[in-house]
Amino acid sequence: MALINLASHIIGCKGRMQILKGIYQVGGDLNGLTFDEPGAMWNDANSYVVDTGQGLLMFDCGCGDTMDQIFRNMEYWNLSPDDIQYCILTHPHYDHAGGAHILKNQGVRLVAIGETADAVSRGDERCCGYLYHKKFTPVEVGRIVEDGERISLLGLEMKVMHLPGHSMGCTAFLFDWEGRRIVVSGDVIGTMGIGDFGWDGSIDFDKNIYIESLRKFARVDTDIMLPGHGMIYFHQPRRRVEEVLNSALMQWR
Repeated sequence: MALINLASHIIGCKGRMQILKGIYQVGGDLNGLTFDEPGAMWNDANSYVVDTGQGLLMFDCGCGDTMDQIFRNMEYWNLSPDDIQYCILTHPHYDHAGGAHILKNQGVRLVAIGETADAVSRGDERCCGYLYHKKFTPVEVGRIVEDGERISLLGLEMKVMHLPGHSMGCTAFLFDWEGRRIVVSGDVIGTMGIGDFGWDGSIDFDKNIYIESLRKFARVDTDIMLPGHGMIYFHQPRRRVEEVLNSALMQWR
């Protein structure tokens, strides 16, 4: 019953989704919210917006070529792109951070862990532009955070959890909302039905480090997991993390 009641919060219209009151998914090509190129999948990761009441926080911003679509999806919910104060990057890959320079140019402050900040500032192969046959536009991150740090942005308290492996910059962000523990997990976990792990073609992909990150993540209880691609987990996300850890241990040792 709790799952049914929670699922009733999801409201979709023409590819726009409200996840909970004040939390929205505004981008993501696997969900059909954004569209980059014909036949392309994975070009545009999930982008989320949180309306804190003091301004908007964005998590990841897509490849950049769909920014106008993301803005239109926001405007459907009466969210002004001009009210985005921060964009938090889960890692430096093009499909998650390619649009960061656009936001920076309109005054949005970028937040990321040091490994991600270094990669996007250089726009090098760690950003994986080669996978999309595009060039990553380098951009400087204004605020660098650390593993285990508790940060406050626009009144929202968050914990930073560095989970490298898919890339060395992979980071999850945890916060409480409406009595639920939310985690924005990036590509640490694959969406059910499309693989357990983040893509393994990254220049800095590392199986052994990835396993240790999954072990760390599998100790954490959350209520809702907002992944980097595909479906959102509304029921015991920790079980999914444990499944992925088990899969990694069987395949990679």
